[in-house]
Amino acid sequence: MSKKKSLRVTEIFSSIQGETSKIGLPTIFIRLTGCPLRCQYCDTSYAFYGGEIMFFEDIIHQVRQFNYTDVCVTGGEPLAQPNSKKLLKDLADLDFQVSLETGGSINLEEIDERVKIIMDIKTPDSGEATKNRWKNIELLKKSDELKFVICSRKDYQWSKEIIEEYKINEICPILFSPCSESMDPRDLAEWILTDQLSIRFQMQIHKILWDNQPGK
Repeated sequence: MSKKKSLRVTEIFSSIQGETSKIGLPTIFIRLTGCPLRCQYCDTSYAFYGGEIMFFEDIIHQVRQFNYTDVCVTGGEPLAQPNSKKLLKDLADLDFQVSLETGGSINLEEIDERVKIIMDIKTPDSGEATKNRWKNIELLKKSDELKFVICSRKDYQWSKEIIEEYKINEICPILFSPCSESMDPRDLAEWILTDQLSIRFQMQIHKILWDNQPGK
């Protein structure tokens, strides 16, 4: 690890993982600053600007203050800072179980194979569907996960078509999350069951517990 490497960081904290197949596990979160997207439902807009420049060794020192092995690098959009890929590798080298949350608009090439990628596909109601980098889908591993935030019946139908077009069920697990501002989660759950989709329905339990409080 080189002290020359640095990243702009909004916060480093521990919480309960609220999403993905690791839902419920105590996890260390490294929230990097900056994002090229402006999704209409974004719940971390405070990470668009500001933050603190931190050297890698200082980031890792803070991470080691927590007695957990799961580390999630999130944002904002972590990949908006090129050095994030090196941080992911350094964390994996230290035997952390590393995951990356990304909006899917930036190239996933050169991400360490040990890193679990959680990638969004932006739906039409997000306002950012034109930014999806479709070539990223073919870069995903079986251990990665692909997430759709569903805001409406239109989003749901569109997402089903994308899953079929790209044969995503053959690539990696799929996550459907109801948009908390516009989607009744019971409706989404019923649609999934009616259509017999092989996907994971999820709700953000950290929001249920702490109502989207920063640092939680």
